[in-house]
Amino acid sequence: MNIQIFGTKKCSDTRKAERFFKERGIKVQSIDMLDKGMSKGEFRSVCQAVGGMDKLIDQNCKDKDTLALIQYITPSEREDKVLENQQVIKTPIVRNGKEATVGYAPDVWKAWK
Repeated sequence: MNIQIFGTKKCSDTRKAERFFKERGIKVQSIDMLDKGMSKGEFRSVCQAVGGMDKLIDQNCKDKDTLALIQYITPSEREDKVLENQQVIKTPIVRNGKEATVGYAPDVWKAWK
């Protein structure tokens, strides 16, 4: 397995995801969304895996202005705006090759081989 976890240090679900894999002896690559963030290719891959960009948007994020803007701009501009303001993305995003989950999803991770 090639596990990548995109999240933040302050996110409790991200820490739980890291602990989940550590307890099972699975190496993970942790990427801090505040430091590095996702590339456009990674973002598109995750969107495709989880069923669209709307599943990645955190409706409870602190940046309400950006969240409102993202909801009302055209779909072509939406991707660029989300990539500029990655604090509106739910965390953790856990990738295993072409598969991905958003949020804490241990039941899905257990099924990964």
